[in-house]
Amino acid sequence: MPKCVVVVIPNLEKVHEVLRAWEALGVPGVTMIDTIGMASLRQWVGREDLPLVPSLRSILESAETAFHHRTLFSVLPDDFDLERLIQETERIVGRFEEPETGFLFVLPVLEVRGLRQP
Repeated sequence: MPKCVVVVIPNLEKVHEVLRAWEALGVPGVTMIDTIGMASLRQWVGREDLPLVPSLRSILESAETAFHHRTLFSVLPDDFDLERLIQETERIVGRFEEPETGFLFVLPVLEVRGLRQP
């Protein structure tokens, strides 16, 4: 069964290295989005009563980037060596059990169309 791997990387300096490693491993494609976690947003804004869905405008208008993360995700074919991808990612960012390394999770994909094969 194909799998979707998602990794949130808080250290922006490591994102390109992770992308290069994933490409070398044969990841068929990666989507990257800018994200910010709720704890970081509260710290940045300095409020504990921050609404669950803050104003997008207030976030986008700010030049503040210190708390932004990058979230990478990719759908991998059945036979992809997922464990190797996780190990290589942790080699770059550090063990995910350590603070400030981000986190990674994997989801089963029930159906996929247009998945490129490496």
